[in-house]
Amino acid sequence: MRRRTRHHPALFGLGILALVVACTESSLEPPSRSPDAIRVAAFGFTESEILAELYSQALAAKGYPTTPVLKAGPRELVQPALAEGLIDVLPEYAGSALSFLTLGETEGSADIRETHSALEQVVVPFGVIALAPARARDSNAIVVTQTTADRLNLHEISDLTAVGPQLVFGGPPECADRRLCLVGLESVYGLRFREFIPLDSGGPLTLQALRSGGIDVALMFTTDPAIESEALIVLTDDRGLQPAENVTPLVRREVLSRHGNGVVETLDGVSTLLTTSDLREMIGQVVGGRAAHEVAESWLQDHPSVLMEGA
Repeated sequence: MRRRTRHHPALFGLGILALVVACTESSLEPPSRSPDAIRVAAFGFTESEILAELYSQALAAKGYPTTPVLKAGPRELVQPALAEGLIDVLPEYAGSALSFLTLGETEGSADIRETHSALEQVVVPFGVIALAPARARDSNAIVVTQTTADRLNLHEISDLTAVGPQLVFGGPPECADRRLCLVGLESVYGLRFREFIPLDSGGPLTLQALRSGGIDVALMFTTDPAIESEALIVLTDDRGLQPAENVTPLVRREVLSRHGNGVVETLDGVSTLLTTSDLREMIGQVVGGRAAHEVAESWLQDHPSVLMEGA
């Protein structure tokens, strides 16, 4: 249902040989020509590319040799690449990473401190450290228009319980069978809708259906730029159905041994200031035609404290 959790975790056990073969279908390559370069990887979607550029450019500005590895592929490929040392830094999403690395046995909670603590433990056997989570998070969001929110006095998801049977819900086709969508909305909130209309994953079909009134409630993503540009209302997940999906850089321990704790300070500097609203704005700029590296550069210029010595 989500862009990062649709990939089944059972493939995490890929060995290095299978990984290298699979690299022919992504931008992953054997170790960089510069043995000291810190390779910062992105999954194959816009937001992840922006994140990789942000963290990579911040490191480069501090003088670290850095190579962004963009469009590296899905989590089944990229997480093993991190464990095997083909990449060095991976901006992840806390809840999704935790579920993937435990083969679904451990699900993140809505509490980022709890989720991050569990993730810190899970990555240790892979020679990886989970750095501080950013304020920015990309999770499933239950969204309505301002008109609907005002008409029905909606603020939290639980407010939908009384009026749900009158409303039409729209989301990706698999939403009907997923715990983080309709299944969870029913079991956690006791929420039922008059009708479910299968659309896309928070894409143009969903947005158009909301605009036209074809649906009343939609599943979108918290970093979707349409939330601000269309003045949509994200209902508070007051019963904690969605796991904390804060952006969380994963870094190989060997990188810190080689380059020192300045790497941590630099990456943490980005995470400390990065917000969900920032991601929405940057994604909107890329959708509007700007290159991801330019958008990331502009954000860093607007946040000079990230690049200050000792920051």
